[in-house]
Amino acid sequence: MNSTLIRGGHLLDPAAKLDAPRDLLLRAGRVAAVDAPGKLDALAAREHAETLDARSLIVAPGLVDIHVHLREPGQSHKETIATGTAAAAAGGFTSVCALPNTTPVNDSVEATRWMQSPERQALVRVFPIAAATRGSLGEAITEYVALKSAGAVAISDDGKPILHDAIMHQSLAAAARAGLPVIQHAEDTRLTQGATMNAGALAFRLGLRGMPAEAESNIVERDIRLLAALQDSRAHLHVAHLSTAKALEAVRRAKRNGLHVTCEVAPHHFALTEEAVGQYDSHARMNPPLRVQADREALIEGLLDGSVDAIATDHAPHCVHEKEQEFERTPNGVLGLETALGLSLQVLHQKHSLPLSRVIALLSAQPAQLLHLAGRGTLAVGSYADIVLFAPKTMWVYRAAESKSKSRNTPFDGWTLPGKIHRTLSEGKTVYSSGS
Repeated sequence: MNSTLIRGGHLLDPAAKLDAPRDLLLRAGRVAAVDAPGKLDALAAREHAETLDARSLIVAPGLVDIHVHLREPGQSHKETIATGTAAAAAGGFTSVCALPNTTPVNDSVEATRWMQSPERQALVRVFPIAAATRGSLGEAITEYVALKSAGAVAISDDGKPILHDAIMHQSLAAAARAGLPVIQHAEDTRLTQGATMNAGALAFRLGLRGMPAEAESNIVERDIRLLAALQDSRAHLHVAHLSTAKALEAVRRAKRNGLHVTCEVAPHHFALTEEAVGQYDSHARMNPPLRVQADREALIEGLLDGSVDAIATDHAPHCVHEKEQEFERTPNGVLGLETALGLSLQVLHQKHSLPLSRVIALLSAQPAQLLHLAGRGTLAVGSYADIVLFAPKTMWVYRAAESKSKSRNTPFDGWTLPGKIHRTLSEGKTVYSSGS
């Protein structure tokens, strides 16, 4: 009957408020039953179910990343949907939302469907995020209703912020009618031309042009004003890879005022500061850039107090030769899928005592809820059998050379992290095993 029994593990399902020893029976890609240890043995035997031993392991919903760059179509020398989703599976992710800055830009029904085709050989579920404007040029919005029907779960011009007030207002209004979130890369590019790192004393010493924190917060504050003026309760603004204390405080104020404003933070922003740039280390170049310690501490506080809604990786693969240029010429971006759980456990759980259930919620249930990914981010009966089995205290070493990604651009090469992943299942099928 295509059944699997996961036996002997500790189930951690924040969405279902479960944190206890439980066995799970999976059938036809869904969770068929959840019960106390041993209670499902007879049923599993009748169904000739495969048994997975989860003793000493956490059994959690498959992680959900709402911000990845899979580079297809058009940039398969950096990553493919097949290799990107293999990296996702190795990191415990079973759902990834792919941004539209591909070549060509994903601004059409055809491109949205292409990304989901079985021919892409995705190991985990790919949910496209379509472009907010045609060609991501910020001039004319795309067909949101049609894109949603084709499978888009949000709209965004990520990497190319919508700067014109009228276009952003139009985008928020049209997305509200379509029932889609607007994801904004908050950067006033009029303040960041030629900038390659955070503005401040370090950038000055290195002779690099810096990005001021106001370039992020100004756009966040502008977007919140536009959302408030819209007066449509359906409208949802989501701030991608938020990196500054000032922008986070703007999100907090918006939430207090009853606006549907959410945000995500990337692991590299709560794990590192601008000091990682060191002597022009291109693996520490990203956009938004790594910030100062005060910003890092503010982001951690936002994760601890619930102001931040999700952890998202901003997985951005680049070729080795692209990152082996002068710092000012190298492209922005770092890998993130295989290190996200470990960094979250190390920084948030071990160092700042965020409960393990909260860490898992930030990586699964909450991002799934933000983009309305029904049946994901939970292991309630009837949900998809998207599961990660990991040992939260077991240490492992991340080696970029062994990454499932085609690229190697990471500042975390050689880091020892907690949370060794033993197995990832996507809709009941094993897509990663530490023994394979």
